[in-house]
Amino acid sequence: MIVAITGTPGTGKSSACAVLSVRGYAVMDLDEIARREGFIAGRDEARGSDEVDTEAMRRSLHVPAKVAFLTSHYSHRMDVNIAIVLRCRPSVLRSRLEARGWPPEKVRENVEAEAIDVILQEAVGRLPFVYEIDTTTLTAEQTANAVLGILQGKAEGHAPGSVDWSEEVLSWY
Repeated sequence: MIVAITGTPGTGKSSACAVLSVRGYAVMDLDEIARREGFIAGRDEARGSDEVDTEAMRRSLHVPAKVAFLTSHYSHRMDVNIAIVLRCRPSVLRSRLEARGWPPEKVRENVEAEAIDVILQEAVGRLPFVYEIDTTTLTAEQTANAVLGILQGKAEGHAPGSVDWSEEVLSWY
Protein backbone atom coordinates (compact mmCIF):
# COMPACT_ATOMS: atom_id res chain seq x y z
CA MET A 1 0.00 0.00 0.00
CA ILE A 2 1.36 3.38 -1.00
CA VAL A 3 0.04 6.31 1.03
CA ALA A 4 0.36 9.96 0.06
CA ILE A 5 0.84 12.23 3.05
CA THR A 6 0.03 15.56 1.48
CA GLY A 7 -1.12 19.02 2.41
CA THR A 8 -0.21 22.67 2.29
CA PRO A 9 3.34 23.45 3.47
CA GLY A 10 3.37 23.82 7.25
CA THR A 11 0.58 21.37 8.05
CA GLY A 12 2.88 18.78 9.64
CA LYS A 13 3.77 16.33 6.88
CA SER A 14 7.49 16.16 7.65
CA SER A 15 6.96 15.94 11.40
CA ALA A 16 4.37 13.16 11.17
CA CYS A 17 6.45 11.24 8.64
CA ALA A 18 9.52 11.54 10.87
CA VAL A 19 7.52 9.75 13.58
CA LEU A 20 6.39 7.08 11.10
CA SER A 21 9.99 6.60 9.97
CA VAL A 22 11.22 6.16 13.56
CA ARG A 23 8.51 3.52 13.98
CA GLY A 24 10.03 1.59 11.09
CA TYR A 25 7.80 2.59 8.18
CA ALA A 26 9.25 3.40 4.77
CA VAL A 27 8.95 7.13 4.15
CA MET A 28 9.94 8.74 0.86
CA ASP A 29 10.43 12.51 0.78
CA LEU A 30 9.50 13.46 -2.78
CA ASP A 31 11.25 16.84 -2.62
CA GLU A 32 14.50 15.10 -1.71
CA ILE A 33 13.99 12.57 -4.52
CA ALA A 34 13.22 15.36 -7.01
CA ARG A 35 16.53 17.08 -6.22
CA ARG A 36 18.58 13.87 -6.13
CA GLU A 37 17.15 12.27 -9.26
CA GLY A 38 16.79 15.31 -11.50
CA PHE A 39 13.06 16.01 -11.46
CA ILE A 40 13.55 19.73 -10.85
CA ALA A 41 12.24 21.29 -14.07
CA GLY A 42 12.99 24.90 -13.14
CA ARG A 43 12.94 27.52 -10.45
CA ASP A 44 10.12 29.95 -9.69
CA GLU A 45 12.16 32.88 -8.41
CA ALA A 46 9.08 34.93 -7.55
CA ARG A 47 7.87 32.19 -5.20
CA GLY A 48 11.31 31.06 -4.14
CA SER A 49 10.52 27.45 -4.96
CA ASP A 50 11.58 24.66 -7.28
CA GLU A 51 9.27 23.48 -10.05
CA VAL A 52 9.04 19.70 -10.01
CA ASP A 53 8.16 17.60 -13.05
CA THR A 54 5.59 15.51 -11.18
CA GLU A 55 4.56 13.58 -14.30
CA ALA A 56 8.10 12.36 -14.95
CA MET A 57 8.51 11.54 -11.27
CA ARG A 58 5.23 9.63 -11.19
CA ARG A 59 6.22 7.56 -14.23
CA SER A 60 9.62 6.56 -12.86
CA LEU A 61 9.10 6.45 -9.09
CA HIS A 62 10.03 3.09 -7.59
CA VAL A 63 8.67 2.33 -4.12
CA PRO A 64 10.82 -0.38 -2.51
CA ALA A 65 8.41 -1.41 0.25
CA LYS A 66 4.99 -3.05 0.53
CA VAL A 67 3.82 -0.21 2.76
CA ALA A 68 5.29 3.23 2.11
CA PHE A 69 4.43 6.83 2.83
CA LEU A 70 5.20 9.44 0.18
CA THR A 71 5.45 12.94 1.61
CA SER A 72 5.20 16.26 -0.20
CA HIS A 73 2.57 18.83 -1.02
CA TYR A 74 2.23 17.04 -4.38
CA SER A 75 2.44 13.39 -3.24
CA HIS A 76 -1.25 12.93 -4.12
CA ARG A 77 -0.19 13.31 -7.78
CA MET A 78 1.76 10.05 -7.63
CA ASP A 79 0.31 6.57 -8.15
CA VAL A 80 -0.90 5.92 -4.62
CA ASN A 81 -3.62 3.80 -3.05
CA ILE A 82 -4.77 6.42 -0.58
CA ALA A 83 -4.14 10.09 0.17
CA ILE A 84 -4.23 11.60 3.62
CA VAL A 85 -4.39 15.39 3.47
CA LEU A 86 -3.04 17.15 6.53
CA ARG A 87 -4.87 20.39 7.28
CA CYS A 88 -4.19 23.33 9.60
CA ARG A 89 -6.34 26.30 10.62
CA PRO A 90 -5.23 29.19 8.35
CA SER A 91 -4.41 31.58 11.22
CA VAL A 92 -2.15 28.95 12.82
CA LEU A 93 -0.64 28.03 9.45
CA ARG A 94 0.19 31.71 8.86
CA SER A 95 2.15 31.79 12.13
CA ARG A 96 4.01 28.59 11.27
CA LEU A 97 5.04 29.83 7.83
CA GLU A 98 6.04 33.27 9.13
CA ALA A 99 8.20 31.54 11.76
CA ARG A 100 10.03 29.86 8.85
CA GLY A 101 10.94 33.31 7.57
CA TRP A 102 8.91 32.98 4.40
CA PRO A 103 8.13 36.18 2.45
CA PRO A 104 4.63 37.62 3.02
CA GLU A 105 3.49 36.81 -0.54
CA LYS A 106 4.43 33.13 -0.17
CA VAL A 107 2.77 32.95 3.24
CA ARG A 108 -0.41 34.51 1.87
CA GLU A 109 -0.51 32.19 -1.17
CA ASN A 110 -0.20 29.09 1.01
CA VAL A 111 -2.67 30.29 3.65
CA GLU A 112 -5.23 31.05 0.93
CA ALA A 113 -4.63 27.62 -0.67
CA GLU A 114 -5.31 25.99 2.69
CA ALA A 115 -8.39 28.12 3.30
CA ILE A 116 -10.03 27.06 0.05
CA ASP A 117 -9.00 23.37 0.22
CA VAL A 118 -6.81 23.39 -2.90
CA ILE A 119 -4.86 20.21 -2.15
CA LEU A 120 -7.91 18.36 -0.82
CA GLN A 121 -9.81 19.18 -4.01
CA GLU A 122 -6.90 18.04 -6.20
CA ALA A 123 -6.66 14.75 -4.29
CA VAL A 124 -10.41 14.07 -4.38
CA GLY A 125 -10.47 14.83 -8.11
CA ARG A 126 -7.74 12.28 -8.76
CA LEU A 127 -8.06 9.48 -6.20
CA PRO A 128 -10.85 7.23 -4.91
CA PHE A 129 -9.63 7.09 -1.29
CA VAL A 130 -8.92 10.44 0.34
CA TYR A 131 -9.05 11.40 4.01
CA GLU A 132 -8.11 14.51 5.94
CA ILE A 133 -6.72 15.21 9.39
CA ASP A 134 -6.90 18.55 11.18
CA THR A 135 -3.40 18.90 12.65
CA THR A 136 -3.93 22.36 14.14
CA THR A 137 -3.66 21.19 17.75
CA LEU A 138 -2.06 17.77 17.24
CA THR A 139 1.50 16.78 17.99
CA ALA A 140 3.51 14.92 15.37
CA GLU A 141 2.96 11.75 17.40
CA GLN A 142 -0.82 12.28 17.46
CA THR A 143 -0.88 13.00 13.74
CA ALA A 144 1.07 9.81 12.98
CA ASN A 145 -1.36 7.87 15.19
CA ALA A 146 -4.30 9.36 13.27
CA VAL A 147 -2.67 8.37 9.95
CA LEU A 148 -2.20 4.80 11.14
CA GLY A 149 -5.73 4.78 12.56
CA ILE A 150 -7.16 5.65 9.14
CA LEU A 151 -5.18 2.79 7.60
CA GLN A 152 -6.64 0.48 10.26
CA GLY A 153 -10.17 1.50 9.28
CA LYS A 154 -10.75 4.20 11.92
CA ALA A 155 -11.71 6.79 9.34
CA GLU A 156 -14.80 8.29 10.99
CA GLY A 157 -14.49 12.07 11.06
CA HIS A 158 -11.79 12.09 8.39
CA ALA A 159 -13.88 12.13 5.20
CA PRO A 160 -13.17 14.87 2.66
CA GLY A 161 -14.99 18.00 3.78
CA SER A 162 -14.79 17.17 7.48
CA VAL A 163 -12.38 20.08 7.98
CA ASP A 164 -14.03 23.44 7.32
CA TRP A 165 -12.28 26.79 7.59
CA SER A 166 -15.20 28.83 6.17
CA GLU A 167 -15.99 30.55 9.49
CA GLU A 168 -12.40 31.76 9.83
CA VAL A 169 -12.20 32.78 6.18
CA LEU A 170 -15.44 34.78 6.40
CA SER A 171 -14.00 36.68 9.37
CA TRP A 172 -11.32 38.05 7.04
CA TYR A 173 -13.93 40.18 5.25
